[in-house]
Amino acid sequence: MTNYSLIGLGNMGGGMAAVLAAAGHKVQAFDLSSQALARAAEAGVTPCASAVDAVAGAEVVLTMLPAGAHVREVYAQAILPHADPAALLIDCSTIDVDTARAIAREARIAGFAVADAPVSGGVAGAAAGTLTFMVGCADADFLTIKAALSPMAKTVVRAGEAGAGQAAKICNNLLLGVSMIGVCEALTLAEGLGLDPERFFEIASTSSGQCWSLTSYCPWPGPVESAPSNRNYEGGFAAAMMLKDLRLAQGAAASVGASTPLAAQAQALYALFDRLGYGERDFSGLLQLLRGRLDELA
Repeated sequence: MTNYSLIGLGNMGGGMAAVLAAAGHKVQAFDLSSQALARAAEAGVTPCASAVDAVAGAEVVLTMLPAGAHVREVYAQAILPHADPAALLIDCSTIDVDTARAIAREARIAGFAVADAPVSGGVAGAAAGTLTFMVGCADADFLTIKAALSPMAKTVVRAGEAGAGQAAKICNNLLLGVSMIGVCEALTLAEGLGLDPERFFEIASTSSGQCWSLTSYCPWPGPVESAPSNRNYEGGFAAAMMLKDLRLAQGAAASVGASTPLAAQAQALYALFDRLGYGERDFSGLLQLLRGRLDELA
Protein backbone atom coordinates (compact mmCIF):
# COMPACT_ATOMS: atom_id res chain seq x y z
CA MET A 1 0.00 0.00 0.00
CA THR A 2 1.25 3.46 -0.92
CA ASN A 3 0.14 6.67 0.75
CA TYR A 4 -0.95 9.09 -1.99
CA SER A 5 -1.94 12.72 -1.83
CA LEU A 6 -4.09 14.08 -4.64
CA ILE A 7 -4.83 17.79 -4.98
CA GLY A 8 -7.57 18.57 -7.49
CA LEU A 9 -10.66 16.36 -7.65
CA GLY A 10 -12.31 17.47 -10.87
CA ASN A 11 -13.52 15.02 -13.50
CA MET A 12 -10.03 13.62 -13.96
CA GLY A 13 -8.60 13.89 -10.45
CA GLY A 14 -11.73 12.48 -8.86
CA GLY A 15 -11.57 9.39 -11.04
CA MET A 16 -7.86 8.92 -10.38
CA ALA A 17 -8.35 9.18 -6.61
CA ALA A 18 -11.17 6.63 -6.70
CA VAL A 19 -9.07 4.17 -8.72
CA LEU A 20 -6.18 4.45 -6.27
CA ALA A 21 -8.48 3.89 -3.29
CA ALA A 22 -10.12 0.90 -4.99
CA ALA A 23 -6.66 -0.60 -5.52
CA GLY A 24 -6.10 -0.53 -1.76
CA HIS A 25 -3.93 2.55 -1.47
CA LYS A 26 -4.40 5.26 1.12
CA VAL A 27 -5.45 8.48 -0.60
CA GLN A 28 -5.59 11.89 1.09
CA ALA A 29 -7.17 14.51 -1.11
CA PHE A 30 -8.09 18.17 -1.25
CA ASP A 31 -10.27 20.25 -3.55
CA LEU A 32 -11.93 23.64 -3.18
CA SER A 33 -15.27 21.98 -3.98
CA SER A 34 -17.05 20.42 -1.01
CA GLN A 35 -19.11 18.31 -3.43
CA ALA A 36 -15.96 16.90 -5.01
CA LEU A 37 -14.62 16.06 -1.56
CA ALA A 38 -17.90 14.34 -0.66
CA ARG A 39 -17.79 12.23 -3.83
CA ALA A 40 -14.21 11.28 -3.10
CA ALA A 41 -15.11 10.25 0.44
CA GLU A 42 -17.81 7.94 -0.93
CA ALA A 43 -15.10 6.29 -3.05
CA GLY A 44 -12.91 5.58 -0.03
CA VAL A 45 -10.70 8.67 -0.22
CA THR A 46 -9.81 10.65 2.93
CA PRO A 47 -10.94 14.27 2.41
CA CYS A 48 -8.66 16.96 3.84
CA ALA A 49 -9.38 20.53 4.91
CA SER A 50 -6.43 21.99 3.00
CA ALA A 51 -3.70 21.13 0.54
CA VAL A 52 -1.21 21.29 3.41
CA ASP A 53 -3.17 18.61 5.27
CA ALA A 54 -3.42 16.52 2.11
CA VAL A 55 0.35 16.30 1.59
CA ALA A 56 1.14 15.41 5.20
CA GLY A 57 2.91 12.04 5.32
CA ALA A 58 2.26 11.26 1.63
CA GLU A 59 4.77 9.16 -0.28
CA VAL A 60 3.44 10.34 -3.64
CA VAL A 61 1.93 13.81 -4.17
CA LEU A 62 -0.22 14.14 -7.31
CA THR A 63 -1.71 17.38 -8.61
CA MET A 64 -4.45 17.65 -11.24
CA LEU A 65 -5.27 21.34 -11.53
CA PRO A 66 -6.78 23.63 -14.19
CA ALA A 67 -3.81 25.83 -15.13
CA GLY A 68 -0.17 26.62 -14.52
CA ALA A 69 -0.95 29.43 -12.07
CA HIS A 70 -2.82 26.99 -9.82
CA VAL A 71 0.04 24.49 -9.92
CA ARG A 72 2.59 27.18 -9.06
CA GLU A 73 0.50 28.35 -6.12
CA VAL A 74 -0.06 24.88 -4.67
CA TYR A 75 3.60 23.96 -5.04
CA ALA A 76 4.79 27.22 -3.46
CA GLN A 77 2.32 27.31 -0.58
CA ALA A 78 1.62 23.68 0.25
CA ILE A 79 3.82 21.09 -1.41
CA LEU A 80 7.42 22.34 -1.33
CA PRO A 81 7.21 23.71 2.25
CA HIS A 82 5.18 20.86 3.76
CA ALA A 83 5.61 17.58 1.85
CA ASP A 84 7.83 14.82 3.23
CA PRO A 85 11.33 15.38 1.79
CA ALA A 86 11.28 11.80 0.47
CA ALA A 87 7.94 12.27 -1.32
CA LEU A 88 7.67 11.84 -5.07
CA LEU A 89 6.04 14.89 -6.70
CA ILE A 90 4.03 14.35 -9.91
CA ASP A 91 1.98 17.03 -11.64
CA CYS A 92 -0.65 15.52 -13.95
CA SER A 93 -2.22 18.83 -14.98
CA THR A 94 -1.99 20.08 -18.56
CA ILE A 95 -0.03 23.34 -18.36
CA ASP A 96 2.55 25.30 -20.32
CA VAL A 97 6.03 23.84 -20.73
CA ASP A 98 7.82 26.80 -19.14
CA THR A 99 5.80 26.48 -15.93
CA ALA A 100 6.42 22.73 -15.79
CA ARG A 101 10.16 23.29 -16.12
CA ALA A 102 10.17 26.05 -13.51
CA ILE A 103 8.31 23.88 -11.00
CA ALA A 104 10.67 20.97 -11.64
CA ARG A 105 13.68 23.23 -11.11
CA GLU A 106 12.31 24.55 -7.80
CA ALA A 107 11.39 21.07 -6.62
CA ARG A 108 14.83 19.67 -7.42
CA ILE A 109 16.50 22.57 -5.59
CA ALA A 110 14.37 21.65 -2.58
CA GLY A 111 15.58 18.06 -2.86
CA PHE A 112 12.50 16.36 -4.34
CA ALA A 113 12.19 13.89 -7.19
CA VAL A 114 9.65 15.46 -9.56
CA ALA A 115 7.84 14.83 -12.84
CA ASP A 116 5.34 16.44 -15.15
CA ALA A 117 2.97 13.67 -16.27
CA PRO A 118 -0.10 14.93 -18.15
CA VAL A 119 -2.59 12.31 -19.27
CA SER A 120 -4.55 11.10 -22.25
CA GLY A 121 -7.65 8.93 -21.99
CA GLY A 122 -10.32 11.33 -20.77
CA VAL A 123 -12.82 10.95 -17.96
CA ALA A 124 -13.55 7.33 -18.91
CA GLY A 125 -9.85 6.46 -18.74
CA ALA A 126 -9.48 8.15 -15.36
CA ALA A 127 -12.43 6.20 -13.95
CA ALA A 128 -11.23 2.90 -15.43
CA GLY A 129 -7.57 3.29 -14.53
CA THR A 130 -6.52 3.13 -18.19
CA LEU A 131 -4.86 6.51 -18.69
CA THR A 132 -1.75 7.15 -20.73
CA PHE A 133 0.80 9.22 -18.81
CA MET A 134 3.37 11.25 -20.78
CA VAL A 135 6.23 11.81 -18.36
CA GLY A 136 8.92 14.45 -18.23
CA CYS A 137 11.51 13.58 -15.59
CA ALA A 138 15.10 12.63 -14.88
CA ASP A 139 15.90 9.26 -16.41
CA ALA A 140 17.02 7.90 -13.04
CA ASP A 141 13.61 8.64 -11.50
CA PHE A 142 11.43 7.13 -14.23
CA LEU A 143 10.99 3.59 -12.90
CA THR A 144 9.87 4.92 -9.50
CA ILE A 145 7.48 7.35 -11.20
CA LYS A 146 6.13 4.61 -13.46
CA ALA A 147 5.42 2.40 -10.46
CA ALA A 148 3.57 5.23 -8.71
CA LEU A 149 1.40 5.92 -11.77
CA SER A 150 0.78 2.32 -12.81
CA PRO A 151 -2.40 1.75 -10.72
CA MET A 152 -4.10 4.46 -12.82
CA ALA A 153 -2.49 3.64 -16.15
CA LYS A 154 -2.67 1.62 -19.31
CA THR A 155 0.60 3.18 -20.49
CA VAL A 156 3.34 5.21 -18.82
CA VAL A 157 5.94 6.56 -21.24
CA ARG A 158 8.92 8.81 -20.60
CA ALA A 159 8.92 11.65 -23.12
CA GLY A 160 12.19 13.16 -21.94
CA GLU A 161 13.45 15.60 -19.31
CA ALA A 162 11.35 18.09 -17.32
CA GLY A 163 8.66 19.69 -19.47
CA ALA A 164 8.76 16.97 -22.13
CA GLY A 165 5.54 15.41 -20.83
CA GLN A 166 3.74 18.71 -21.30
CA ALA A 167 5.26 19.13 -24.76
CA ALA A 168 4.01 15.68 -25.75
CA LYS A 169 0.51 16.37 -24.41
CA ILE A 170 0.25 19.75 -26.16
CA CYS A 171 1.40 18.32 -29.50
CA ASN A 172 -0.89 15.29 -29.16
CA ASN A 173 -3.94 17.43 -28.46
CA LEU A 174 -3.11 19.80 -31.29
CA LEU A 175 -3.23 16.78 -33.60
CA LEU A 176 -6.44 15.51 -31.97
CA GLY A 177 -8.23 18.86 -32.19
CA VAL A 178 -7.35 19.33 -35.86
CA SER A 179 -8.17 15.74 -36.85
CA MET A 180 -11.58 15.88 -35.16
CA ILE A 181 -12.51 18.92 -37.22
CA GLY A 182 -11.45 17.08 -40.37
CA VAL A 183 -13.67 14.14 -39.46
CA CYS A 184 -16.60 16.46 -38.69
CA GLU A 185 -16.16 18.26 -42.03
CA ALA A 186 -16.04 14.97 -43.94
CA LEU A 187 -19.19 13.67 -42.26
CA THR A 188 -20.97 16.96 -42.91
CA LEU A 189 -20.00 16.85 -46.58
CA ALA A 190 -21.04 13.20 -46.89
CA GLU A 191 -24.47 14.08 -45.52
CA GLY A 192 -24.79 17.03 -47.88
CA LEU A 193 -23.91 14.85 -50.87
CA GLY A 194 -26.58 12.32 -49.99
CA LEU A 195 -24.12 9.70 -48.72
CA ASP A 196 -25.29 7.98 -45.54
CA PRO A 197 -22.79 9.13 -42.86
CA GLU A 198 -22.81 5.68 -41.25
CA ARG A 199 -21.95 4.09 -44.60
CA PHE A 200 -19.21 6.70 -45.01
CA PHE A 201 -17.92 5.66 -41.57
CA GLU A 202 -17.73 2.04 -42.72
CA ILE A 203 -15.75 3.06 -45.80
CA ALA A 204 -13.43 5.67 -44.27
CA SER A 205 -12.65 3.57 -41.18
CA THR A 206 -11.03 0.98 -43.43
CA SER A 207 -9.54 3.45 -45.93
CA SER A 208 -6.74 5.99 -45.94
CA GLY A 209 -8.84 8.54 -44.04
CA GLN A 210 -9.17 6.40 -40.94
CA CYS A 211 -7.96 7.93 -37.66
CA TRP A 212 -8.71 7.75 -33.94
CA SER A 213 -11.18 10.65 -34.13
CA LEU A 214 -13.25 8.62 -36.58
CA THR A 215 -12.85 4.99 -35.56
CA SER A 216 -12.69 5.32 -31.75
CA TYR A 217 -14.57 8.57 -31.10
CA CYS A 218 -16.87 9.05 -34.06
CA PRO A 219 -18.73 12.38 -33.81
CA TRP A 220 -21.70 10.98 -35.72
CA PRO A 221 -24.11 9.10 -33.42
CA GLY A 222 -24.33 5.36 -33.95
CA PRO A 223 -21.13 3.82 -35.30
CA VAL A 224 -19.08 3.89 -32.05
CA GLU A 225 -21.27 2.95 -29.12
CA SER A 226 -19.02 4.43 -26.43
CA ALA A 227 -18.58 7.81 -28.15
CA PRO A 228 -20.11 10.94 -26.53
CA SER A 229 -22.04 11.55 -29.76
CA ASN A 230 -24.44 8.86 -28.54
CA ARG A 231 -25.08 10.86 -25.35
CA ASN A 232 -25.83 14.15 -27.10
CA TYR A 233 -22.17 15.05 -26.60
CA GLU A 234 -22.35 14.98 -22.80
CA GLY A 235 -19.27 13.84 -20.88
CA GLY A 236 -16.03 12.99 -22.63
CA PHE A 237 -13.52 15.77 -23.29
CA ALA A 238 -15.06 19.22 -22.98
CA ALA A 239 -14.63 21.59 -25.91
CA ALA A 240 -13.48 24.26 -23.45
CA MET A 241 -10.61 21.98 -22.39
CA MET A 242 -9.65 21.36 -26.00
CA LEU A 243 -9.67 25.13 -26.51
CA LYS A 244 -7.38 25.51 -23.49
CA ASP A 245 -4.96 22.95 -24.91
CA LEU A 246 -4.93 24.56 -28.34
CA ARG A 247 -4.19 27.92 -26.74
CA LEU A 248 -1.25 26.30 -24.93
CA ALA A 249 -0.10 24.84 -28.25
CA GLN A 250 -0.30 28.20 -29.98
CA GLY A 251 1.61 29.86 -27.16
CA ALA A 252 4.27 27.16 -27.35
CA ALA A 253 4.44 27.49 -31.14
CA ALA A 254 4.94 31.24 -30.88
CA SER A 255 7.72 30.76 -28.33
CA VAL A 256 9.78 28.60 -30.71
CA GLY A 257 8.72 30.11 -34.03
CA ALA A 258 6.82 27.02 -35.21
CA SER A 259 4.16 27.42 -37.91
CA THR A 260 0.80 25.88 -36.91
CA PRO A 261 -1.86 27.40 -39.20
CA LEU A 262 -4.33 24.51 -38.94
CA ALA A 263 -4.13 24.63 -35.14
CA ALA A 264 -4.86 28.36 -35.28
CA GLN A 265 -8.00 27.74 -37.33
CA ALA A 266 -9.02 24.88 -35.03
CA GLN A 267 -8.62 27.15 -32.02
CA ALA A 268 -10.89 29.74 -33.62
CA LEU A 269 -13.62 27.14 -34.27
CA TYR A 270 -13.52 25.73 -30.74
CA ALA A 271 -13.52 29.28 -29.38
CA LEU A 272 -16.68 30.02 -31.36
CA PHE A 273 -18.31 26.81 -30.11
CA ASP A 274 -17.39 27.81 -26.56
CA ARG A 275 -18.68 31.40 -26.93
CA LEU A 276 -21.99 30.06 -28.19
CA GLY A 277 -22.41 28.29 -24.86
CA TYR A 278 -21.32 24.74 -25.68
CA GLY A 279 -17.91 24.65 -24.01
CA GLU A 280 -18.96 21.93 -21.57
CA ARG A 281 -20.12 19.61 -24.37
CA ASP A 282 -17.69 17.09 -25.80
CA PHE A 283 -15.37 18.59 -28.40
CA SER A 284 -16.77 16.24 -31.07
CA GLY A 285 -20.03 18.20 -30.74
CA LEU A 286 -18.43 20.68 -33.12
CA LEU A 287 -20.06 18.49 -35.78
CA GLN A 288 -23.39 20.11 -34.94
CA LEU A 289 -21.93 23.59 -35.46
CA LEU A 290 -20.70 22.61 -38.91
CA ARG A 291 -24.04 20.97 -39.76
CA GLY A 292 -25.97 24.05 -38.60
CA ARG A 293 -27.76 21.90 -36.03
CA LEU A 294 -26.77 23.52 -32.74
CA ASP A 295 -30.47 23.50 -31.77
CA GLU A 296 -30.14 19.73 -31.35
CA LEU A 297 -27.70 20.30 -28.47
CA ALA A 298 -30.26 22.31 -26.49
